Amino acid sequence: FIPDFYDEYSIKCFCLENACLLFCTASSSAKLYVQGSTPVELLVVDEAAQLKECESAIPLQLPGLRHAIFIGDERQLPSLVKSKISEEAEFGRSLFERLTLLGYRKYLLNLQYRMHPSISLFPNRVFYNKQILDAPNVKQKSYQRHFLQGNMYGSYSFINVGFGNEEVSHGHSLRNMVEVAVVSEVVASLFKEYMASKQRVSVGVISPYNAQVFAIQEKLGTRYSTNAENDFSVSVRSVDGFQGGEQDVIIISTVRCNGNGSVGFLSNRQRTNVALTRARYCLWIVGNGRTLKNSRSVWKQLVVDAKARGCFHNADEDNNLAQAVIAALVDVDQLDIKLNIDSLLFREARWKVCFDDGFWKSMEKIKSIEIRKEALSLLTKLSIGWRQPHKEGSLIVMDGMSAQLLEHYKVNGLLHIVWTVDILKENSSYTQVLRVWDIVPLFDIPNLAKHLDNFFGNYTVDIMNLCRFKCVKGNLEVPVTWPVDLNAIRSSILKVDPVQLLSSQFAALSLKDEF
Repeated sequence: FIPDFYDEYSIKCFCLENACLLFCTASSSAKLYVQGSTPVELLVVDEAAQLKECESAIPLQLPGLRHAIFIGDERQLPSLVKSKISEEAEFGRSLFERLTLLGYRKYLLNLQYRMHPSISLFPNRVFYNKQILDAPNVKQKSYQRHFLQGNMYGSYSFINVGFGNEEVSHGHSLRNMVEVAVVSEVVASLFKEYMASKQRVSVGVISPYNAQVFAIQEKLGTRYSTNAENDFSVSVRSVDGFQGGEQDVIIISTVRCNGNGSVGFLSNRQRTNVALTRARYCLWIVGNGRTLKNSRSVWKQLVVDAKARGCFHNADEDNNLAQAVIAALVDVDQLDIKLNIDSLLFREARWKVCFDDGFWKSMEKIKSIEIRKEALSLLTKLSIGWRQPHKEGSLIVMDGMSAQLLEHYKVNGLLHIVWTVDILKENSSYTQVLRVWDIVPLFDIPNLAKHLDNFFGNYTVDIMNLCRFKCVKGNLEVPVTWPVDLNAIRSSILKVDPVQLLSSQFAALSLKDEF
């Protein structure tokens, strides 16, 4: 029959009196008792390890209760307790954990259906004493998914970011802007691949520090959807915010980067366990391997394990990540750039690249990371020997010494990298090198040229000829080395077609806008 009442309380009582299944939170279970209602005999508490003991007592007060089942994992995060005093008093301990400590028998659900076996391997060994088995579905070949090319982007990898530093931001929280740049670049690569393949993928970015979460969210902006229903989505949250969640690809930013191995609350095993068990197909951990290895925490075990399994990769193995690292270091530590730029950017270079301080000062003024990366990409091509073909364009007439050597290549709509071939004397030889002077708007190049006239004014005719000398192999221009012997140098230069040499000198009398 249809009950004849319309007020909210009567409808509520009717539902409670006739329902056989009731779903509610622990705190709202106090409202389940209604005079005359059928007693609740069986209580099931999910995520019981996240429930404070006092909260568990609320549903246990229901009259007529005969059985209680607690489902949870005390090896993952407990309830959040902000008060240090309460935390030290173990106020956040769950009834689930207390019963476990008291020796009550518990039943282990030992099949995991989420993670690829290479992802579950480490947490299973370290946190669960190898008691967890991989379900048949995650062992299937179809569960081996490759969203990006390269060994670095396999099912499980540690991406070592050996540069940058941690800094305090947003109160007492930490962030690492170099890791922010790396994470942003990886997400951009995933999106680019998705656009090409249309392969659905959900991405989760996890960090234990709220300042890092905010910095990554700010960096990504609104470029990517956060709606999990979309074919490509990105969710950036703290470890605590991700408990219970899962994504196709998880990227963890560990943040910590220091010389003494200090990792703070990152060493919490429960927090680490949560972070490492959110991924379905791919888990990529971004961090400073040296700091984590020196931490004497579970993270040391993780780094050692990754190296032993061949899953440890340096970020600069990916050229795009190397450029992202340097672009971020411009704001963080320019000394780090100067000490490591050859290994980061110019591993395959034919030319040695030398930088004037003015270049890095100008790069620091460029706030767009994308423009910085474009400039670094151009420099990488120059170091290999690529050169732009000379095209007719607007002329910037010069009459100084520098006009014979200066080249300028456009980076974006306004900026140009200004560079020359220079001569470096090492031991008993002269070697051609690339010297990068600045990155400036086109209209500032004449002023820069006048400034450099003083520098090149000290060059002899022989050294100027060495700077102008070109050796082309195939489509690439390669550097030349000569013994420090003026007669031998002049002899080698005279072997070049004099018409070609003369025309190259006339071409150098003006700077051309190449576009």
